[in-house]
Amino acid sequence: MDARARRDAGRRPLDSLGPGKDPKLESSHTGVGHSTLIEPAAAPGASPAQIEAVYRSRYPEFLRVARAILGDVEAAHDAVQEGVARALRARSGFRGTGPLDAWVWRAVVNAARTARRPAPALRDVSDAPAGPAPEMDELRTAVAALPERQRLAVFLRHYADLDYAAIAETLEIAPGTVGATLSAAYASLRTSLEEADR
Repeated sequence: MDARARRDAGRRPLDSLGPGKDPKLESSHTGVGHSTLIEPAAAPGASPAQIEAVYRSRYPEFLRVARAILGDVEAAHDAVQEGVARALRARSGFRGTGPLDAWVWRAVVNAARTARRPAPALRDVSDAPAGPAPEMDELRTAVAALPERQRLAVFLRHYADLDYAAIAETLEIAPGTVGATLSAAYASLRTSLEEADR
């Protein structure tokens, strides 16, 4: 056998490997192996450390919104803890289609909604001293009377300072719906406050 025949005999054509013999080569032909190879690096989910970082940075806002929903500071603390615990348990379900903090917000808001007593009374959620002006009582009463989605959108926009995209992610609604929801809430609040002034 001459040198060329020996060299060719030592080589095997790519087709002779067959499927599954070399995933790198298979991926270049089928496209299936490639996604399998990169899936672990691109797998969705959030780490406990990432969720903890959101919890630490957002805790005051979480507490304000939970307190606004529940009307009680102790219940609000419990709801925030429960919401973050739920987020930790479900962390593999985070798909990365939106910001992680909005995903944790959803867990906290849902925990507060679950814990809410029937017909909650909206309490003072600011750090202002006791004895608010009558106008503030009227505003709280008007906000408490809003439909749930409008009330939550107002809380998330003004107590948590979330943008429309984060509110949409938290409430699982379209971003355009956030604007419409807030507009309806503001119109309702204006009407309620005007009627209270008469």
